[in-house]
Amino acid sequence: MKIALFPGSFDPLTLGHLDLIRRGSALFDQLAVAVMSNDSKKPLFTVEERVAQVKEAVAGLSNVSVITAEGLTVDLMNKIGADYLMRGLRNVTDFQYERDIAAMNQFLDDQAETIFFLADPKYQHLSSSLLKETAAAGGDISAYLPGNINKALEKRLREQKLEQVKEQNEQTR
Repeated sequence: MKIALFPGSFDPLTLGHLDLIRRGSALFDQLAVAVMSNDSKKPLFTVEERVAQVKEAVAGLSNVSVITAEGLTVDLMNKIGADYLMRGLRNVTDFQYERDIAAMNQFLDDQAETIFFLADPKYQHLSSSLLKETAAAGGDISAYLPGNINKALEKRLREQKLEQVKEQNEQTR
C-alpha cells in the first residue's frame, strides 16, 4: 500500500492545493493531508477551522484523510506509515526551498522520499498569502477557492473589519 503525506498550512486551502490533492489521491492508495502550523506565518484561521474546511473540500475523495500534527514532518510520516512526502512546485523559488527541505528530511530519515508535483499552470501564480492580501483589499478571489472556504474567508475578513472599526471607535473616545 502506497501512503503519502501532503503537509501544509492551508490558510486558506486554494484550488491549486485541491488540484494537487486530487492528483495525489489518484496515484496513492492513501493520502493524508496534514494541516500544520507555520511559525513564520500569521494564520487567518485556527488549525481546527482549517481542518474542518479541508475535510469539507475533500469530502468526495474516499482515500484522503485530513489530520493535524506538530513537530517534524518525518516523525509524522513514520507515525502514520507514510512512504512518500508530497509537495507542490509553482516555480523555481518553490523548487529551491522544497529541495532543501527534502534534503533535510532525507538527512533526518533516509527512508523519507519526497515526490514533487508541478502546479497546474492556471494556479502557478497563486499563494494563500497573495489571495488573503487580495481579498482583504476588496478583490474577488472566489475563482481560486473552494466555495466553502471562500465563504469562510469573506466572513472572517468582515469580522476583522468590524473589529478594527470597534477598536478605532474606542481609541477616539
